[in-house]
Amino acid sequence: MRIGELSERTGTSRRLLRYYEEQGLIVSQRSPNGYRHYDERFVDRILQIRGLLDAGLPTRIIKQILPCLDKPRVIHFPDATPEMLSTLELERDRMTERIECLIRNRDAVSEYLDTVRTNRRPEVAA
Repeated sequence: MRIGELSERTGTSRRLLRYYEEQGLIVSQRSPNGYRHYDERFVDRILQIRGLLDAGLPTRIIKQILPCLDKPRVIHFPDATPEMLSTLELERDRMTERIECLIRNRDAVSEYLDTVRTNRRPEVAA
């Protein structure tokens, strides 16, 4: 698929897709006219990248762990240093904290909605 279709299907701008390619997170094939063509598997890959970026991981770490996220999941991480493992553990813990915060916020919004709906005055018919 061309970059425009990948952009549409993932909700990611073309500019950002080109940036992901520059960072080595995705790879395109070039047609004779220079157009980028992407494999279907990059739809899921882009969504994974966006989720990891939203979780606060930098692209340098995402690039290193992306092979672990492919299916089938064959984890081959020969260059994992103790520092890298420590960084990943810290990032995982940060994600857990953000998830817990999101759950608390979601529950608070739900409670607010329940209260508002319960206490709403019946509308008067005109």
